[in-house]
Amino acid sequence: MALPESPGLEPRSAEKEVNTRPARASDARRLIVNADDFGRSHSINEAVIRAHREGILTTASLMVNEAPCAEAVELAKQNPGLGVGLHLTLLMGRSALPPAEIPGLVNPGGEFANDPVKVGFRYFFRRDLRGQLRKEIHAQFARFRATGLTLDHVNGHLHLHLHPTVFNILMEDAETLGIERMRLTRDPFWTDVPFARGKRLYRASHALIYWILSGRARAEFRKKQIRHTHRVFGLLQNDRVDEAYVSKLLPALPAGDSEIYSHPSLDKFKHEFEALISSRIKAQTEKLGIQLIRYQDLDAK
Repeated sequence: MALPESPGLEPRSAEKEVNTRPARASDARRLIVNADDFGRSHSINEAVIRAHREGILTTASLMVNEAPCAEAVELAKQNPGLGVGLHLTLLMGRSALPPAEIPGLVNPGGEFANDPVKVGFRYFFRRDLRGQLRKEIHAQFARFRATGLTLDHVNGHLHLHLHPTVFNILMEDAETLGIERMRLTRDPFWTDVPFARGKRLYRASHALIYWILSGRARAEFRKKQIRHTHRVFGLLQNDRVDEAYVSKLLPALPAGDSEIYSHPSLDKFKHEFEALISSRIKAQTEKLGIQLIRYQDLDAK
């Protein structure tokens, strides 16, 4: 697919790719900086690539069912230092399969429902939907394989990959699907408190949900030797992973492997894009000796 030229979007040279050499010191701090929703819009695609080339972004999670996905794949191939994973979408988006094959999951236009609570309850209590969910999940993995990109990681839109029904399918079929690295959706609430603003009740309730779901997931990951970071920051920020938040977080980043989760775009979430390309944030990361890595680098210790 031929793309129009954009200023500042030249292919990234090998010399400028992410430093993926792992530190061996026990107190080393390694950080994945991820963008969700890659492939959802042109604005997001351009923000992701610019944040990778000009800033600290190391990975992105691809929505394979959206029309701008082809553009995202082309851009990713021009920038091999960017780790690209699958952003499994089972709500608030389009399906890979036609509606006739999964009538219980989508409307006649092939669109999933937009209400996370209702969707979550339906997927949990409607056992008759599990076969359709499995077919759609496999179809999305097949679409990702068809891109020719290396599967850096797996996560879910609105973290639905940890939904009990969805997670069971992913674990049962992990070998077939080629799942080796996955997001463990858990933001340490008490670490997050000093850096966040407002909505304490909202953040506390979501932290509890993530804690419960991630506890079971961690045990399954261990059994299947699926790599993950120790913690994920930004989950409780509700789309406010801005420069102020990141600048406060970096000095307090604990030892080990962490992820910052973000939604950069050039329109709706421009503040997140600006945080990722901030010269102040880049300098701070270097000064603190934080190693920027991808999920695939978790394999090397």
